[in-house]
Amino acid sequence: MSAAVYLITGIQAAGKSTVAQALAERLPRSAHVRGDAFRRSVVGGRVEMSTEPTAAALDQLRLRHRLTARTADDYAEAGFTAVAQDVLLGEFLPYTVDLIRTRPLFVVVLAPRPEAVAAREAGRAKSAYGAFTVAALDAVLRETTPRLGLWLDTSELTVGQTVDRILAEARPLDS
Repeated sequence: MSAAVYLITGIQAAGKSTVAQALAERLPRSAHVRGDAFRRSVVGGRVEMSTEPTAAALDQLRLRHRLTARTADDYAEAGFTAVAQDVLLGEFLPYTVDLIRTRPLFVVVLAPRPEAVAAREAGRAKSAYGAFTVAALDAVLRETTPRLGLWLDTSELTVGQTVDRILAEARPLDS
């Protein structure tokens, strides 16, 4: 396959990082672009997202998504398939899709059932959920996020099975 971009999203603890890494490892020339790395790059003046985000928090979120898109495009321009992953809910999914120039572009939404996410979160060393709840973010995902790309209920799938499904079922978005 020539250079492409896979954009993987879902709520926290849906398996984005693990699946993106496993997908990248299956591709012959690939790069894993972690959107959260751009959030962590802001040292002074970082504003975290909250249930009632400030304008500054939203500006930093959009910056993070722009950097993710540009980095994915730069890897693709250099001949790599970029596997970019981040939490892209509601309006932020089409916003980020519109920023990515590379085609083909595959969008994959990991949408395990909320109870599966809660169980995964309970088993993790880090906590992704501060002020947010699994149920609230799942509602945002399912009720306000446009149905772009391949949506997978990964509640009962292994990482390998999820990657198999992505490679078999994901279709490029129209240019």
